[in-house]
Amino acid sequence: MNKIVECVPNFSEGRDMGIIKQITDEIEKVEGAILLDVDPGADTNRTVVTFVGTPEAVKEAAFRAIKKAAELIDMSKHKGAHPRMGATDVCPFVPVSGVTMEDCVQIAKEVGERVARELGIPVYLYEEAATRSERRSLADIRAGEYEGLPEKLKDPEWKPDFGEPVFNPKSGATVIGAREFLIAYNLNVNTRDRKLAHRVALRIREKGRIVKKKDGTKERVPGRLKAVRAIGWYIPEYGYAQISVNLTNYKITPLWKLFEVASEEAEGLGLRITGSELVGLIPKEAMLESGRHFLEKMGKCPAVPEKELIHIAVLSMGMDQTHPFKPEEKIIEYRIAKEKNLTAMRIDDFADELSSESPAPGGGSVAALIGTLSASLSSMVANLTYNKKGYKEFNDEIAAAGIEAQKLKDRFLSLIEEDTEAFNSVMDAMKMPSGTDEEAEAKEKAIEEATKKATSVPLETLKLTEKLLEVANVVVEKGNKNSISDAGVAAISAKAAAESAYMNVIINVPGIKDEEFKENVLKEAKEVLENVRKKSDEIRDKVMKYLEENL
Repeated sequence: MNKIVECVPNFSEGRDMGIIKQITDEIEKVEGAILLDVDPGADTNRTVVTFVGTPEAVKEAAFRAIKKAAELIDMSKHKGAHPRMGATDVCPFVPVSGVTMEDCVQIAKEVGERVARELGIPVYLYEEAATRSERRSLADIRAGEYEGLPEKLKDPEWKPDFGEPVFNPKSGATVIGAREFLIAYNLNVNTRDRKLAHRVALRIREKGRIVKKKDGTKERVPGRLKAVRAIGWYIPEYGYAQISVNLTNYKITPLWKLFEVASEEAEGLGLRITGSELVGLIPKEAMLESGRHFLEKMGKCPAVPEKELIHIAVLSMGMDQTHPFKPEEKIIEYRIAKEKNLTAMRIDDFADELSSESPAPGGGSVAALIGTLSASLSSMVANLTYNKKGYKEFNDEIAAAGIEAQKLKDRFLSLIEEDTEAFNSVMDAMKMPSGTDEEAEAKEKAIEEATKKATSVPLETLKLTEKLLEVANVVVEKGNKNSISDAGVAAISAKAAAESAYMNVIINVPGIKDEEFKENVLKEAKEVLENVRKKSDEIRDKVMKYLEENL
């Protein structure tokens, strides 16, 4: 899976777009960082910037942006409606895919340490990166704002996490941290009455509502959903009220659960949730999880392609009622996806390209293609088994195997492209000039790194074939016996993918100078291949035994 981190720095400038452009230019200079959104506010005199990329790219881009903001923004002259304490007020890192919260905490700490050391700006860590419980809340850290910093820094309790407790009048202080992805999501209600929509909001939001008891005293009653902030409002442009929600952690409260609980509460007040509106972007997994939920609710197998899961989620939650829902624009992974070349081809065009004199695509891409076909077959058997008479007791295992097969299918599809890209990178490195000592050294380094990558891609293909056999074994053991031959072909194909990938690993190894890397790769590759051969043969024998006994 590609590693993607989101960063959402807030800069204390919302009126001079020339300054903001210089800051965002620094982000765009970093290879692997993609600028997604720039949202300036004149009244707040603040701009929220959103960019994503690989962990290393995001880490570098964030530092460069903070550095440029420190050069261009003078906090001693700043006025604005929004609370703030620094030129870069807050800079959170958010895991999107392929990375953990712990990874983002580490990024926050590394960026924070560098900002303090190189720029002389005091840094506080917040949310998941906080070093103390009383520093988790941004509002608590920011209390007193920029104007209160000189006194705050004198208090030992507010010693910065990084940097000296010395007031920087130009740049102030910066809060850096890690948090989950915040989904801004509005639920449409069949009324113009804001108060009714707000009553639903009070019942679902974590904070809950204040109620008066029989004795006249008041108490706060918690809402039904964790990680949910909500209010009701009316949008004249739409002609209906909405429950405006900030879902601060979709891993605690899934999007589908938010929709269904809100629908239950609305119904209790004689209302209906007629649809919903996504504001901004959403991680792909939040949509896929919702799609799976609604399919299972229908009694259907959730092991279907991503496109279908997203379609079901959009239909089920009415996400295109207010505006058309375009996955390529609203789902963050799709927004930054590379253009597909090989996997977008018709199968006959791919075969023609493969048969040409061009050395890429070659055996590595074919190994990944075979893996794709193995995963697809296992998913097919899962779908032909789920909820069928005689197999319902295996629904949970079959669904899990099918979902994993779909994930493997998608990863193998990516590896088809990545293998060819890796080969092309080796060719590009070999074409680099070597006329001077510096050029020769740079070329040698580029060839080494490109060859390692060209080895690592088929190695991943090889390692994933073990997972192919895990799902193939489930559908052989628990799957619809009318499709057992398909499950058998999935297992045989996994072995073919492994053999093919192994060859593409070892052909690249002689071109690598790093002996430790070579030794580790060869050892791991041999062990995986031996395991795959053994497991595939065991599954094949089981399938053949069943088929021959039922001739």
